[in-house]
Amino acid sequence: MGIFTHDIKTMDDLFVHTLQDIYYAENQITKALPKMAQQASNPMLKQGFEKHLRETENHIRNLEEVFQKLGMEPKGVECPAIDGIIKESNEVASEVADKDVLDAALIAAAQAVEHYEITRYGTLVTWARELGRNELVAPLERNLADEKATDQHLTELAESRINRAAAH
Repeated sequence: MGIFTHDIKTMDDLFVHTLQDIYYAENQITKALPKMAQQASNPMLKQGFEKHLRETENHIRNLEEVFQKLGMEPKGVECPAIDGIIKESNEVASEVADKDVLDAALIAAAQAVEHYEITRYGTLVTWARELGRNELVAPLERNLADEKATDQHLTELAESRINRAAAH
């Protein structure tokens, strides 16, 4: 089945696969965020990346809670999408010399990550409800709310100062 590590026969299988996908993604993001914070020159952006690293660690704990409620050990499956987004971010960052332009590039990369996470969490919340697994909804909704808030914060930073600085 292409990128899937095993056949997915049921909606439950698809739910678990997607859960494992976002678990892997969140773990990869915890590795990428410190580098992004280090590269950022805008203090508010740097602080935002550091704050989101702490939130991401909490997202992992929330996912582990979901795995526990499913009676499963937390486990990730390789996620080519998040790997690609992080790789592209690293490549673009290595090509940008101007610190203001780099901050704009970092925001764009971070928002690509956030949008991916928003998609995954939104899907998992919907599927948990559809599968009658309402006990799984709250931790997934907490993660979804954080991702949406981070995306909004990044938009506000970009529109209020960072993009303007990069353009001049």
